[in-house]
Parts: sequence; structure tokens; C-alpha cells
Amino acid sequence: MTAPPRLIDVLRDRLRMRHYSPRTIEAYAKWVSRYVRFHGRRHPRDMDVGELRDFLTHLARDLRVSASTQNQALAAIRFLYEEVLDRPLASPTDHLVAKRPARLPTVLSAADVARVIDGIEGTPKLMARLLYGSGLRLMECCQLRVKDVDLHRSELTVRRGKGGKDRRTMLPQSVLEDLRVHLETNRARHAEWVARGGGYVELPGALAKKLGPDAGRAWVWQWLFPATREYRDAATGERRRHHLHETVVQAAVTQSARAAGLGVRVTCHTFRHSFATHLLESGYDIRTVQELLGHSDVSTTMIYTHVLNRGGMGVESPLDDMVSRGAATAMPGAAGRRRRR
Repeated sequence: MTAPPRLIDVLRDRLRMRHYSPRTIEAYAKWVSRYVRFHGRRHPRDMDVGELRDFLTHLARDLRVSASTQNQALAAIRFLYEEVLDRPLASPTDHLVAKRPARLPTVLSAADVARVIDGIEGTPKLMARLLYGSGLRLMECCQLRVKDVDLHRSELTVRRGKGGKDRRTMLPQSVLEDLRVHLETNRARHAEWVARGGGYVELPGALAKKLGPDAGRAWVWQWLFPATREYRDAATGERRRHHLHETVVQAAVTQSARAAGLGVRVTCHTFRHSFATHLLESGYDIRTVQELLGHSDVSTTMIYTHVLNRGGMGVESPLDDMVSRGAATAMPGAAGRRRRR
């Protein structure tokens, strides 16, 4: 008699059926596993809102996770009850949603962006230039394929970005030649991998069945920034290459920013924040910037209007106005205060 599938396996299947990204699938599976272990491996069917509240309280109080991390755990467990167990929780859980603090993004000056990028070497440097020059998220950059690059139109196509959306953004003129050389070099290396029986990559969705067994070797489907090592896929036996791991770029950016002595925490996403802010400072329409970033709602893009280098949202300080009219820059002394009395 065949054993029933494990709860986690059913969860993964339901998530795949709804076309959740692989990273989200694994994150949800992790949260459900932690939820079950926290309650002594009780089956979720025997638990309800009270146990969910206790778990979220543990995350917030004991582990001090961020609001977004806590909300992801809540979303995973909601999905488990509603879509896997077919048993919605007994009472609403909206009150369990953690309030995310409204934080302004860190934005570097153009000079500081240049300092950080100049301190990076090799492929991570080219990727950092695209993070800033095209406004890409880190995983969007890592998952670019050769076919997504149009050197003639100076365009990048981002496939299945955040929210599963495709979009196009600009390809900076200053990277075209370096990117062309990068493509030529990797095409020659790919031919060597193919000659040795490798050269496969994982194809999205069911394209491997649609396009045939050798489609995964085609140059157009190769990662733009491939890893240096192969791995053997357990299901197909193919010798594949993954894209360059995101931690390689993250480490390079962190090390360069530290060496530059910047007084702020710099991450790969800081380049995207700086891209958006610098475009708005240059006078580009916010709707254009919204499309380039791939934001569904312009209100998300509006946050960058609060970090523009224009004082308080374009309001001129009265001190600057006083100086521009030739008045004294010092505040009134004791005599001035006596007159006000």
C-alpha cells in the first residue's frame, strides 16, 4: 500500500500549481516546518489561531524577526490551512499582520556609487554596474539569460520579476562593449562545455518538453552570468550550470563599500534605490521610473520623492532664503531676543 504524501510535499505541489516562485515555495515550506516543530510536531489540523498567535509571538519576541519576515510566516501558514488542509482558521487573522515600519531607502550620491563599483572586480563589477545602471533587483540580474539582452536596442528584458511580471528597462551605453566581450567569452566557454557533454541549463516551466531535449543547451537560454562549476541534475542526469550565486555579488559590494569608508550600510539594493532617485533628480517623470522599476503601484515609487536632494520635498529652508538675500547667517543674539520680549 502506497504511503500518503507528506504534508510538506503536498504544500509544495499546491504552491507549484499556483506558479509560486521556487524561492517562495522553499520559504513557505520552511515556515510550515518550523511551525510544526515549535508545537512539538503536532499536526496543524489539531491547531488553530491560538497556536498560530503563539508561534508569531515567539518569532517577534524571542527571535526578534523583522515585520516582513513575520508576515511571510503568517502567509505561509494561512496558505497551509486554506489551500492544503482545506480548513480555514476559525477566526480572522488580519490582526496578526505585523505593521511594517516606514523607512526611507539609503541612497548614495553618484560619486559614492562610482567609488563602490570601482572597488569591485570581474563579473561582480559588471553585475553591479547593471544593478545601478538598469535599476535591477539582485536576483533579476543573476537570472538574466542571453536572450534577455538586446545590445542593438540597448534594452534588458526582466522575466518573471517580483510578482511574476515581465518588464523592459534600459541597458546603459557605457556597459555595451564590456557586455559584448563578456558574451563572446562565455559563448566560447559554453561551446567547450557542450563538447564535453555538458552545457545544459534549467529551462523555465514546461519548455524542456515543448522545445525538445537539447533546448537546454541552446546558447540563447544560457545564463548571462553563469557559475564556474557544473552540477548533475538528479532527475535528468544532465550536466548543468547554475547562474552565479547572489552571495558572490553581495560579498563583493559589501567589501568594496567598507573599503570606501562610506558612513552608511550599502547593499546591492542600494544601487536600485540610487538609480530611481537619480532619475527623479534628473527630471524624469515618476511614471517612467515606475515602469523601469516594475512597481505595480506608483505609491511604491513615490517613496523616492522623499529622499531627493532638494530639502524637504522641494521646500526651501528659510535659512537659505535669508542667506540668498544677503542677511546675516548667524541667529539673532541677546539683543534680538530682548527686542522680541
